[in-house]
Amino acid sequence: MSQTRRTFLQTAALAATARVLHATAPDAGLDSTRADAIATVAGNIRILPPRPDGYSEPMLIEGSTYNGVWMECGPHEALVWAHLAEPHEGTPSPMQVARNNHMAFFALQRPDGQFPSACRATSTGFEQIQMVISLAATAWELSRRPGLPDAQHFLETAYSACSKWDAWLRQYRDTRKTGLAEGFCTYDTGHDNSPRWAGIPNRCLDGDARKCPPIPTLPRLCPDLSATVYGGRIALAAMARTLGKPDEEARWLADAEHIRRLILTKLYSPEDGAFYDLDAQNNFVRVRSDVISRVLGEHVLDLSQPADKRIFEDVWTKQIHNPKAFWAPYPLSSIAQDDPVFVRPIPRNSWGGASQALTALRTPRWMSHYGKEKELRHMMQQWVEAVARAHRAEPGGAAFRQQMDPQTGVFTLPDPGGYSPCALVFLDFQKRLGLHGPSKPA
Repeated sequence: MSQTRRTFLQTAALAATARVLHATAPDAGLDSTRADAIATVAGNIRILPPRPDGYSEPMLIEGSTYNGVWMECGPHEALVWAHLAEPHEGTPSPMQVARNNHMAFFALQRPDGQFPSACRATSTGFEQIQMVISLAATAWELSRRPGLPDAQHFLETAYSACSKWDAWLRQYRDTRKTGLAEGFCTYDTGHDNSPRWAGIPNRCLDGDARKCPPIPTLPRLCPDLSATVYGGRIALAAMARTLGKPDEEARWLADAEHIRRLILTKLYSPEDGAFYDLDAQNNFVRVRSDVISRVLGEHVLDLSQPADKRIFEDVWTKQIHNPKAFWAPYPLSSIAQDDPVFVRPIPRNSWGGASQALTALRTPRWMSHYGKEKELRHMMQQWVEAVARAHRAEPGGAAFRQQMDPQTGVFTLPDPGGYSPCALVFLDFQKRLGLHGPSKPA
């Protein structure tokens, strides 16, 4: 990176720190943690090295060991940052950064409609689909934010690109012709080291997301990937309505409802109150994982419908809010604690049980929607307390790590700090809480 770019980014970090600190609720005891969290995020706004297949505009990268922007999380993270920070003259505005974190995927989309899974410093990834929060959903939300540069062009670009992506998924990720989205490999869902994918390759065959490894149990019908498709179609319907395309809006809504019903009828286990993958031999992969919260994250369950309300109540009681399952002292664990495949001791970068900052950052998208404000507040307090404790022990950006033990709230120390999602969790939760008070069981 040139000295000019380095100076530019350092200036941006300092400016953003001052602006966001001014906007937060007064709490002197947490000011130091807050300042370092903001500096961590602002310092992760970088221009990736120019490459013919790259995107060289200021973007919020993942940080820590992840030098790039991943589709599953990067657009959402920048959207959160845009909500927290204020613009400062001479630096890229938070809205511009959020726009770039989306436009990178639109710009690098292949002619056949495939989005890259990641825009990395060294390469652009097409080895897996790796999607969680729908890119169309965050693009739609961003398009509605005041102050978005060239909002109409952004909306039109997002609608075209995300429509092509949906068509690509229909062509290459519905090989069983069920109407649901299929998973071919571990990295399709970003579940590194998760027992959900035990025995399955990390990447797709030949490093090509269109190719499924020749394994008898593959491809799987995945509730979380299907939920992402559902969320995308709902967003595309909203875009179509805004763009004056009523026929396309109706088609997207019908297609969204179709996959929503399939998720509930094919991939839900009433006896367990859990969503599971269905393998190619029509067997549930009975690992209770954060697949469940990812389905909720796209608002698949409609509580105005009695059947959906019963499903939500069972999922909430049996799994999410069950202290033996996911509702640990520091929620939410990535595998149910009473699932025999929960991985201990907890290794780094493990979706085998650790409470992940990414999951925490995504939680307000659905807990508020489903009326669980009290429980959300408790969860936010626990995360703020854990991050602040880690910061007291290790001041600076090193405190902001990827994951923690759901029982103790101790972060996995082999992980380097500087992780944007963790810093954003602290900042977002502090703002939502207003001020930090003692944690009380929910």
